[in-house]
Amino acid sequence: MILRSRRARKWTIAVASALVVLIAGAYALLQVADSPTFQFFGTLVDRVDTTEKVVALTFDDGPDPAGTHTILDTLKSRQVPATFFLIGRDIAAHPDLARDIAAAGHEIGNHSFRHDRMIGVTPAWVADEVEATDALIRAAGYPGEILFRPPNGKKLLALPRYLAEHHRTTITWDVAPDSAGLPDAATVERAVVDQVRPGSIVLLHAMYASREQTRRAIGPILDQLKQRGYRFVTVSQLIGSAGRA
Repeated sequence: MILRSRRARKWTIAVASALVVLIAGAYALLQVADSPTFQFFGTLVDRVDTTEKVVALTFDDGPDPAGTHTILDTLKSRQVPATFFLIGRDIAAHPDLARDIAAAGHEIGNHSFRHDRMIGVTPAWVADEVEATDALIRAAGYPGEILFRPPNGKKLLALPRYLAEHHRTTITWDVAPDSAGLPDAATVERAVVDQVRPGSIVLLHAMYASREQTRRAIGPILDQLKQRGYRFVTVSQLIGSAGRA
């Protein structure tokens, strides 16, 4: 009876230990999936290490009628280039807006076709998401390198492996003032101006109707950073400047 009780205790301890290891492993993988600075395969860029006062302004999602032309007009008025990470289904719905972004000389990146979280997915699913959106970006008239930004910044195994195999760069960010909730324009402006440093990549969500406050913040952000001596470049230009300063 005592021997059986000891065996039961050992078995319970072994099972509990295995569960702890599994939970810890799952937590670690989730941390990697959410990390803006690390992935298992390929190249990831969240900012560029430079002393030069350059910054890349990026916009996620869309194109959407609520915000596209307002954003483009604000950028044009200040002669600022930006990088737009567009969603394939939105390009398909509004191809004219994607063409307007390309015609204005801005960089266009791939933000997947459906904007689903790209973890726990198959390689074939990743290929479909990336390649369908690439085709729409090309159809919009954009000729340059197509960078990729994971929806919600989430990536784990299949997506980074696909990108690495196709010599594609994953782009994240180091400044993201409106990714959680819908802050007012003053909050967005203050967060960007306070957090930007040389080589920063700024993420803004300004396309959809609900993002009017972010759209209002864009002009003041550009004006204040210019006053502080910053120069705006696309993400590709930012990466290309690495090591030159």
